[in-house]
Amino acid sequence: MKICVLGLGYIGLPTAVLFATRRHEVVGIDINKSIIETINKGIIPFDEPELPKLLEEAIRNKNLVAKTEVEDANVFIIAVPTPLDKEMKMAELKYVRLAAEMIYPHLRKDNLVILESTVPPGTSEKILVPILEKSGLKVSRDFCLAHCPERAIPGNTIYEMIHNDRIVGGIDRKSTELAKSLYSSFVKGNFYLANTITAEFVKLMENTFRDINIALANEFAQIAEECEVNVWEAIELANKHPRVNILKPGPGVGGHCIAIDPLFLTENSTRCRIVSLAREINNSMPNHVLQSVKRMLKDVNDPVITIFGVAYKGGVDDTRETPALKFIKLAENEGYKVKVYDPHVKEFEYGILGLKEAVRDSDCMILITDHPEFKEIDPKEVSGLMRNKNVVDTRNVLDAERWKEDGFSVKVLGDGYTRIRNK
Repeated sequence: MKICVLGLGYIGLPTAVLFATRRHEVVGIDINKSIIETINKGIIPFDEPELPKLLEEAIRNKNLVAKTEVEDANVFIIAVPTPLDKEMKMAELKYVRLAAEMIYPHLRKDNLVILESTVPPGTSEKILVPILEKSGLKVSRDFCLAHCPERAIPGNTIYEMIHNDRIVGGIDRKSTELAKSLYSSFVKGNFYLANTITAEFVKLMENTFRDINIALANEFAQIAEECEVNVWEAIELANKHPRVNILKPGPGVGGHCIAIDPLFLTENSTRCRIVSLAREINNSMPNHVLQSVKRMLKDVNDPVITIFGVAYKGGVDDTRETPALKFIKLAENEGYKVKVYDPHVKEFEYGILGLKEAVRDSDCMILITDHPEFKEIDPKEVSGLMRNKNVVDTRNVLDAERWKEDGFSVKVLGDGYTRIRNK
């Protein structure tokens, strides 16, 4: 079977590679020529374990080729970005529309079109169908359409695409069954069948739930600081309850899903008070962290701070919607000089420095991302380079007592004990 995958990013490329390694003929489409050239050389344009080896296999067996133009195929999979229009607080669907416009001249009877991109409820029927039917074919009668949202996380994408359960939402029963049969070539998880709008809705519900849970954890962290409680210890104990599962607090929420999907879900709704409040709480966390930094540096003239990690989560190079960016801009508005260290990220709005250069003459380290490498840093390695020895750990990653033994003042987000000890 020939499959045409439109969009070769964090989801599209792994999807194309997994189908290609299952002996399907796959053509990957992207409008970025440099990405096409990179992939055809067997190089992935972002960090993702397992993917390089699978891409090499797919290209070696001539089951995958990347191009800029859509070709005739049996199946068309749309996995393009759906960024947030930050001014309007709603989904920007121009890439979905463009993908559909690229597909319809090649659409033939009995073809299957699958939308994987995360979209507001109703997008498949309201946006995709009218464009695809410009081909002269009618959905259900002549071609099939389904929405099959992914449930994968950067850093573990391949494993989760294979092993996680999958929701398949078809425009009709035939579309649903065809899409399920296709994904069965590599998905080992269970399949749950629905219609297109339900599948769209469920995907957004899942990440909205997580956003609200994180907002609750972040509010617990702020209350814990006032109550002189260690929120990390408290959450661990609360989660011993068989029906409680509180997530971890942090400096904000990033990534393409959790920070954006709640806005996709509610963009046409007037009933979104809890969802909107959760977004407000999580968006305010960089401000809360900055207040801790300001208290530590209140007597320091011309302060210099070092950001540890600008990826939105640990172990990846993905900076989409990272809370680090807002924190940096807020700190600059306070007059702070900001330096950045991240062992994974190569490209960012601010220059990435090596460890020693980043901490040299710094007055405070602020750990934003929970990269595993940060746990291994020896305080002695950086203490002699810093002007003032202060640390703010927003992820509870560092061994705080070890850093204190080396003369550092340490503030852990949500740790009210710190405030007691520093009185």
